[in-house]
Amino acid sequence: MPYVTAGEENGANIDIYYKDWGSGQPIVFSHGWPLSADDWDPQMLFFLSKGFRVIAHDRRGHGRSTQTSGGHDMDHYADDLKAVTDHLNLRDAIHVGHSTGGGQVVRYLGRHGDNNVVKAAIISAVPPLMVKTSANPLGLPKSVFDDMQAQLFANRAKLYYDLPAGPFYGFNRAGVKTIEPIIWNWWRQGMMGGAKAHYDGVVAFSQTDFTEDLKKISVPVLVIHSEDDQIVPYQAAGPLSAKLLKNGTLKTYKDYPHGMITTQADSINADLLAFIKA
Repeated sequence: MPYVTAGEENGANIDIYYKDWGSGQPIVFSHGWPLSADDWDPQMLFFLSKGFRVIAHDRRGHGRSTQTSGGHDMDHYADDLKAVTDHLNLRDAIHVGHSTGGGQVVRYLGRHGDNNVVKAAIISAVPPLMVKTSANPLGLPKSVFDDMQAQLFANRAKLYYDLPAGPFYGFNRAGVKTIEPIIWNWWRQGMMGGAKAHYDGVVAFSQTDFTEDLKKISVPVLVIHSEDDQIVPYQAAGPLSAKLLKNGTLKTYKDYPHGMITTQADSINADLLAFIKA
């Protein structure tokens, strides 16, 4: 399997697993918490069929990448992404991030610049800031994330069933049919990763303020968010991110779930393709 070494911890390599399929203009996908590159399968296959080169990696501590004990913060996530893009010598790339991966893309562009990037898209993404503060009154109370960490600590396997079975894919909404294989695929991806990385990752995705990163980005960015997102509330995320961006476009859905890249893949793929080709 292909890996790139992104650093060391206690004398051992931190190896980041990645997929690299096809040729043509590269699209780089960054996944959400606590999943893996596999969460992008519907997009990877679709854009591969359209002649693009598609790349996705497992974040440190997630999926097949090294289960490090440290470095589970947005700066390290962004640096690991840079290690992948540098290793593959990507040019004219398009970066796409979902949820926590959207934060990773924003921090990558804010921290490392966009010289080799032509466009980006963030979907159901955590920026500008998830947690409620005096300056961010629309955010979620810190107790929400403390409770998530407590549930992970107590029974990670149960939490990783309850989230996709309920709010992540909107299967708790009236009239929405539960699709068990999607739930178990989410569970499989989550349980592949490390509990320490996922525990620390809750702080990373909820307490990182991406405001200044968003302001630095000059390339066109498509911001996709649903008003019915039960994980990253719409009003505190999508519209605010689009407003902070120099060249942002907001695409709003009314009743799609947080995990729309899976359950509404056809719509999301069409939106992304139209944005890329525009």
